[in-house]
Amino acid sequence: MTEGPSRAPARAMLKAVGFTDDDIAKPLVGIANTWIEIMPCNSHLRRLSERVKAGVRAAGGTPIEYNTIAVSDGIAMGTEGMKASLISREVIADSIELTARGYLFDAVVALSGCDKTIPGTVMALTRLNLPSLMLYGGSIMPGMVGGKDITIQDVFEAVGANAAGRMTAEMFRDIEDHACPGPGACGGQFTANTMSIAFEFMGISPMGFNGVPAMDLQKDDVAFQTGKMVMDLLRKGTLPLEIITRKSIENAIAAVATTGGSTNAVLHLLAVAREAGILLELEDFDAINQKVPLLADLKPGGRFVAADLFNAGGTRLVAKRLVDAGHLHGGQPTVTGQTIGEEANRAQETAGQEVLRAVSNPLKGTGGLVILKGNIAPEGCVLKVAGHERMQHRGAAKVFDCEEDAFQAVQRGEIKSGDVVVIRYEGPQGGPGMREMLGVTGTIVGAGLGDSVALLTDGRFSGATHGLMAGHVSPEASKGGPIAALRDGDMIVFDVSTRRLDVELSDAEISSRLKNWSPPPPRYLRGVMAKYARDVSSASHGAVTI
Repeated sequence: MTEGPSRAPARAMLKAVGFTDDDIAKPLVGIANTWIEIMPCNSHLRRLSERVKAGVRAAGGTPIEYNTIAVSDGIAMGTEGMKASLISREVIADSIELTARGYLFDAVVALSGCDKTIPGTVMALTRLNLPSLMLYGGSIMPGMVGGKDITIQDVFEAVGANAAGRMTAEMFRDIEDHACPGPGACGGQFTANTMSIAFEFMGISPMGFNGVPAMDLQKDDVAFQTGKMVMDLLRKGTLPLEIITRKSIENAIAAVATTGGSTNAVLHLLAVAREAGILLELEDFDAINQKVPLLADLKPGGRFVAADLFNAGGTRLVAKRLVDAGHLHGGQPTVTGQTIGEEANRAQETAGQEVLRAVSNPLKGTGGLVILKGNIAPEGCVLKVAGHERMQHRGAAKVFDCEEDAFQAVQRGEIKSGDVVVIRYEGPQGGPGMREMLGVTGTIVGAGLGDSVALLTDGRFSGATHGLMAGHVSPEASKGGPIAALRDGDMIVFDVSTRRLDVELSDAEISSRLKNWSPPPPRYLRGVMAKYARDVSSASHGAVTI
């Protein structure tokens, strides 16, 4: 790109934006930034980028920053805009890849923040297979109301509590005003922090770096060290596909299981595995979750937030628990140059911490995610059991063909104890974009129905969702999956212990209903939404577009 007489035009243009001959002669390191001004998760990433660039320069490289998009789930939730969220993962990966290929960068550092930027960046690094790593911008600190820590989860649940007359308007506003006190991604073990720890355990993020909260003074230092580290990877020739392996993905799943992480981890780890050419199936998640205990007492089901885990001992402490119990492949390499087992041995536990249990005293004997199959979900669906004990439910279906209709029904008090809320045509193709349902699930919990109502959808959930809620039902309704055949009043049975989700209908009745079914017309006929709907795979394969 820059060497020899024929490349003089390229050098001339680089000099126009301030690069010198000395800069151009050094390795060019792309700094793929997901900074955006509209949300706290990514709003501080330009500050961190400057520190990463300083680290690259100190280690003998020339950093070149470039940007991509980001869509805030928390802001878009419950609106048509939420359909852009999962689609943005593909656009993020594509744009980071294209820019790096277009400029022939020697190495890449990706900076992530909100939910889809994290897997999107790693998908791009996997495709490029250049010396590279990902740094997560870190978690927001909890807000506080009445001496109690709160998060964005509390705001969504307050919507339902206020509508049900269980919360005053003054308290509702107080929670809204104080839940998000500054920069950083959502504070519980929601999707952002779930994927953050997953990628540290996978080895593509430096162990312990992601967990430093967004506004902690140490974050600037780890950003600087990240810049130096990518140059070390370049000198050694270490590539992502040497780090992202079947065993390292299993380590990532174990991290999700033991911390009670988001159901979205299933989608994103399936997608990364696909990019790396690694066979990974839904059943693999269930197999690992049945072996690994739930140790972290984190929101949404528990008491603490990500900053508390950091103060308790952080990611290394989680890794040490699992290595000592034989639940990790300790010999897997990481971008630090150390194995994950060696990183775990550096763990320092804060005396008296209550965030992370000992293996001998788990919150649950198994992990937080389970995969259900049955005559509603022949390809499977995902359920998060962390934080609640209800393992069975039988109830009559209340069927809705979009999220908005279900939300309004909850707000009007039409959902009663024992019901099973069914939300369909919200899958990857049908949405399109597979919206998260936190608006609905949070309102159900806020209305006091979280322990008595179940929900299933071909859409997906926020990491803040909790309760008996099954997402990613596959095949989705728009592709003629059995969920399309359900009617109001059908009796639906959740049985988590046997990993089943069924409707009490014969195969012949389901088949008969589907013979008289026709798919709805596409919601979008042109543009990115239409392209995504045409190309996207089933959620059971990661909802990818390749």
